[in-house]
Amino acid sequence: MRAIVERLPMRDPADMSALKAAFVDGRLNPTKIVAILGKTEGNGCVNDFTRGYATLAMKLALAEAMDMTPAEVGARIALVMSGGTEGGLSPHIIVFAVAEDAGPKLSGKRLAIGAGFTRDFSATEIGRSAQIRETAAAVRAAMTQAGIADPKDVHYVQVKCPLLTAERAEGQDVVCVDTYESMGFSRGASALGVAVALGEIDVSQATDSVVCADWSLHSGVASTSAGIEVMRNEIMVLGNAEGWGGDLAITHRVMKDGIDSLALWAALEELGVQGHGQLDDIARGRIAAVLAKAEPPHGSTIRGARHIMRDDSDINATRHARALVGGVLAGVVGDTRLFVSGGAEHQGPDGGGPIAVIARV
Repeated sequence: MRAIVERLPMRDPADMSALKAAFVDGRLNPTKIVAILGKTEGNGCVNDFTRGYATLAMKLALAEAMDMTPAEVGARIALVMSGGTEGGLSPHIIVFAVAEDAGPKLSGKRLAIGAGFTRDFSATEIGRSAQIRETAAAVRAAMTQAGIADPKDVHYVQVKCPLLTAERAEGQDVVCVDTYESMGFSRGASALGVAVALGEIDVSQATDSVVCADWSLHSGVASTSAGIEVMRNEIMVLGNAEGWGGDLAITHRVMKDGIDSLALWAALEELGVQGHGQLDDIARGRIAAVLAKAEPPHGSTIRGARHIMRDDSDINATRHARALVGGVLAGVVGDTRLFVSGGAEHQGPDGGGPIAVIARV
């Protein structure tokens, strides 16, 4: 097998013209798609319906191409839409597919892809240990599908998880009553599930009480995004494994804060992508995707200098963080088509987060 990664533009959340064109010209076989990640131009908050709008448009386009129903598409392909393209971030989708013609075998492990799904969660389970356990099991299943045996070979795990609305929470014993706060609890529990699956923390540590409380517990490869459009966790695992061909590989680092561009440079250099200041056209052409988390620190400073991300009542702190991290990374890569997801609860250290790079080696 070989992994295929196609990064495609979007003019609006329902624009699937680039995806359909890739089907027509043969770049993508819709029946071989494993997952699609996307950045939409909504606010990334509870009432961001651009995520669901884009997901529906994708299901309709894929259903037509594969002669399936939209429901069958949703059961088969992980569709992870992340809202928020603040600053200069560009709305786009990244399609992950597999092909059976591996081509010439190069030395070393190559990019491997697996997907998994949990069952639907009840309102009372969101942000709690049940979500942690189910996520861990689904991550392990996705690793098996990808043929990744060693957790150290996993470099990025994307999870789309549910949130609470007032209607869903009404009359229920829920983790919190604030609907926006529920996004953080769901992201945090999902990230801890990834950490359990990969042995980054022990399952005995993953209790209800630690979610969004004990920030020492986190994953260095988890990226979780909450949305109103799902009630289960949809999961994609990316790593390197034997048995996969092609020329793509992935690695990751953990940004210690929102301006840690050195973490990106370290990941690029590990993949043999060299540059100075900003990548030139040739080096940039080797990049298939950059995937990162953005989180406003709980404190009031970044490296000793005051920031106001959590004091702004007009613009949510996660939106500030996406714009900050997106600008820092775009300045290195020279490209604004970056998958920067806000809200990094238990995903890297406080104020930082994982960053992964997929490149042609």
